[in-house]
Amino acid sequence: MRTTTTLIATAALALALTACGTADNPPSTPSDKQGAEAATEKPATLSPDAQASIRAAADLPQDPTADARKAYLDALNAIDRRIIKPGKEDQAVSRGINQCGSIKTTQDEAKLAKTALERFTVDTRLPDIANAATGKAINKAVHTHLCPDF
Repeated sequence: MRTTTTLIATAALALALTACGTADNPPSTPSDKQGAEAATEKPATLSPDAQASIRAAADLPQDPTADARKAYLDALNAIDRRIIKPGKEDQAVSRGINQCGSIKTTQDEAKLAKTALERFTVDTRLPDIANAATGKAINKAVHTHLCPDF
């Protein structure tokens, strides 16, 4: 009985796998995708005006000037050069702008330092510097260069 059940299950699995994409069955178009498959599509790019509107609605600062951006990235590198992932300067700026929202709404410095470590993935990537002092230093760099008015 077990052998028969195993053979039937194996045959059903083989049929299911061979039905998953043949020359007669072209890949679906993006509009046909649903669930997790649809979630892997690239999102539409927002115009600079749309991004500015969203940031204003979220009460976040706009993109920094070139000088402020450089000073911010230099400040992060002064804390530890590994905080900014190689080639991911835009990501570091984006995370800093998001951290501005936390700076504006959070009064608890310990919680704010922890949030910075998590947001910049220091807590998981760089456990040797994942401490309150590093979190506070990141917050200082963010506050000084990206959102001094907060």
